[in-house]
Amino acid sequence: MSANMKIEPKLLKTISKMAKDKNTTENKIINQILKEKIEISKENKIPEHLLMNPNRKPDPELSKELIGIIEAKEPFNVAKAIREIRGIE
Repeated sequence: MSANMKIEPKLLKTISKMAKDKNTTENKIINQILKEKIEISKENKIPEHLLMNPNRKPDPELSKELIGIIEAKEPFNVAKAIREIRGIE
């Protein structure tokens, strides 16, 4: 089975260079890249459209700043409140 594809010239140059570096064909490099991408997408259990910002890395400093930002009149169990909201308890 063959397919006609239009590949951007810049990408084609990169693929050609990769093929030369690995002493293989451009076709094998393209197949390898596609297989790796398919495997990665299968491993991701959360659909990308449900992620707020899939490219964002958690910022530990920002998390530290946000701790204690909400004040309550009385102390309460946060884990219990979350379970109640989610309907687990």
